[in-house]
Amino acid sequence: MANTKVSEENNSQDWFSKLDATLNKKTEEILKTVSQESGKKRDINITLIQDLWKIYQKFNDMNIHFKLEPEYTKWATFVAFPHNWKIKEDFNFDNLNNISFIDTTRDQGRTGDALKVNYYNAPEGERIRIVFEYSEGEQYFKYSGWKRIYVQYILFDKPLSETTMEDIHNLLFDLVVKWYESHLRKDRNIILDYITKNFPKGETFSE
Repeated sequence: MANTKVSEENNSQDWFSKLDATLNKKTEEILKTVSQESGKKRDINITLIQDLWKIYQKFNDMNIHFKLEPEYTKWATFVAFPHNWKIKEDFNFDNLNNISFIDTTRDQGRTGDALKVNYYNAPEGERIRIVFEYSEGEQYFKYSGWKRIYVQYILFDKPLSETTMEDIHNLLFDLVVKWYESHLRKDRNIILDYITKNFPKGETFSE
């Protein structure tokens, strides 16, 4: 009986040692992946924020009004607003999950037209999604009154691990050109036609 008990204890110890080694290996793998993704996310967010701020300046020079979220006071220190700035080292770009570039122009129903970047978790890991969101107008609801109807078109949706800044730059190039042109020509349909003809429709909601 004593030998049997010792054998069972040894088997249990061997089993746990194997389990412990496997769990330690899994911990190392996951922490390494998380660290890599966190660094990549930070790099993408910093580049995106700076690119969108430069686009903001270009639009603003033509009296085309936008706002960038998160607000510039959170992530930048300005020597001379808006052209001379530096990134705040203490801003947590690693945990920045939402970036929005929002049209605030009042004519042609443009207010709220927006490029939105968000990160979300999926079974295979963190993903990055970029959508263009705009209002289709207002609709009356029996119990809640008049509400604006918004629709989103999905411009980009990939695992963070597979995303490159080149992918995002290629996407933004034509989009920004069309958006800019639509403002200069005072024709909102230029940007809306480009979006609806080239990208799949996503969520529709009211506010």
